[in-house]
Amino acid sequence: MSAVERKTACVTGGNGYIASALIKMLLQKGYAVNTTVRNPENMEKNSHFKDLHALGPLAVFRADLEEEGSFDEAVAGCDYAFLVAAPVNLKSENPQKELVEAGVRGTLNVMRSCVRAGTVRRVVLTSSAAAVSGRPLQGDGHVLDESSWSNVDYLSSPANKTSPGKAYSLSKVLSEKEASRVAEENGISLVTVCPVVTVGPAPAAEAKPCVAAVLSLLSGDQEMISTVKLMEKATGGLMLVHVDDLCRAEIFLAEKPPPPAAAAAERYICCGLSATMLQLARFLAAKYPEYNVDVAALGDLPEKPRIRLSSEKLAGEGFEFKNRTLDEMYDDAFLEYGRALGILPY
Repeated sequence: MSAVERKTACVTGGNGYIASALIKMLLQKGYAVNTTVRNPENMEKNSHFKDLHALGPLAVFRADLEEEGSFDEAVAGCDYAFLVAAPVNLKSENPQKELVEAGVRGTLNVMRSCVRAGTVRRVVLTSSAAAVSGRPLQGDGHVLDESSWSNVDYLSSPANKTSPGKAYSLSKVLSEKEASRVAEENGISLVTVCPVVTVGPAPAAEAKPCVAAVLSLLSGDQEMISTVKLMEKATGGLMLVHVDDLCRAEIFLAEKPPPPAAAAAERYICCGLSATMLQLARFLAAKYPEYNVDVAALGDLPEKPRIRLSSEKLAGEGFEFKNRTLDEMYDDAFLEYGRALGILPY
C-alpha cells in the first residue's frame, strides 16, 4: 500500500491493554499508527512496541492526559483518533480528583487536539459498560441498551463519594457527555464504544488490573476474586467481550459511512457474552483442572445474570462477534498471556 493510500490512526495510551491490541490490528490492516505514552523512554512498559514496529509504520509520541495540547503532534494529520487512554486506579485515595476530574480533563484534552488537527474524520471514544449499568439494581431480567445511562446522582452521592469503582463509572459518564458536547460544537463525527469486561491476550507488556481480575479464579488471587464478586454484585452479572472483538468493533465503527451532519454522537455497547462468576468458575474448573479452581469457596452466588447488556445495535449494523462462548474467550492463548505477565504460574 502506498503512503498516499494508507490511512493514519492515532491510538492514545499505547502501552495499555486494549490500546496495544488495537494498534496491532490497525497495523495488520495496513494503517499507519501514531500512539502516545507518558514516558517513551520506559522500556519496561514499552517493550511490546519492538514487535509492533515490525508490522507497519508506528510512531510513538510523548503525551500526558493532564497536559493541554500534548496530543496535538500525535493527532496532527490523522484520519481517525481512537481515545483509549484513561485513568484507572481502583485503589485511589482521592477518586474524585484522580478518576473523575482527571478522566474528564484528559478526554477534553484529546478532543481539543482532534479539533485543532482538522483532519480527523471520526473519533472513537472507548468508554465502558460502567457508564451504562451504574445504578441501584432493582429486580431481575433487565436488558440494558445504549439508551441506558449510569445514574449520576447515585454515583456521586455521599455514600459512594469515596468508592473508586463508582468514581470510575462517573468519570466514564461525564467523559462521554463532554466528548459529545465538543464533537457537536465542532462538527466532529464521534462514536462511543462501551465495552464490558475484556478478556484475551494483547501485546501490552504490563499487567492491567482487569487482566488480573478475569484470571483471578485461576491464579487464586483472593483480592482480585473479591473485586470480581463486587463487580458482579454491582452490575448484575459478569459480561465479557474478547479484546479482538472489541478492536474489530472499534475499527468497524470508525470505517462505517458517516451519519448525516446533524447526527449526534453514536453510542454502542460491545458485549460478547453475559455470564456469572459461578458459571465461569465451573467452566474453568472443568477445562483447566490443573489450576484447582475452588468453586465451593465462592459461596452463595447467583446462577444467572440479573441483567444483560445488549449489543443488538452493533449487530444490526452488520458486525459479528467471533468469540461468543467461555471456551473461545478463555483459550490457551489467554492463559499463556497470563503466564507471560506473571499472573499465572508456569
